[in-house]
Amino acid sequence: MDHFESRPGRMIGAWSPPAGAVQGTPQVACFREGRLSGAQAFATVGLSRTPLWHPASDRHFHLELLACENAGRAAGYGHFPDVLEYVVGQLMASGQAILRGDVVPLPAPLPGGTMTSLYAGLPVYFDDDFFSVTIENGSDVAIVWLVPITDQETSFIREKGWRAFEDALVRQDPDLLDPARPQLDL
Repeated sequence: MDHFESRPGRMIGAWSPPAGAVQGTPQVACFREGRLSGAQAFATVGLSRTPLWHPASDRHFHLELLACENAGRAAGYGHFPDVLEYVVGQLMASGQAILRGDVVPLPAPLPGGTMTSLYAGLPVYFDDDFFSVTIENGSDVAIVWLVPITDQETSFIREKGWRAFEDALVRQDPDLLDPARPQLDL
């Protein structure tokens, strides 16, 4: 928890796993007033207790998921708590990890209709030491930032690869804290 509170900010709320969730399903928490001025972050708390495997490797990974947005909303927490609960449900049911470069399709577009998937990336809006943490049991935990992306961006990743997508992100420098941001020029 200290790892999150030292960057995204103070935890201001958390949600219990939904009814009927798999045993060990983590909470989702909201963090504000951190190093990203005017932003709020949502993260899983406890996903790292469940080792997940990735199809491209022969090992298990310990993860916590992160989603960030501008905190300009007048009331409520927005859609990210539900989005993280959905992704966690998928991970817990499959036992599979999502790592940098992976794309997670959403069951419905985010409000506004253009963001239909999530890109798993490094939390580059924070310092490099935030990308992973070693917890008390000695496990290395990767922090996976889930960034909303469009259908066209998803297709680009599948056709050109995640490195080309990240290169486009660097060149165009979109506001990744804006879930209604314009699509990249690909």
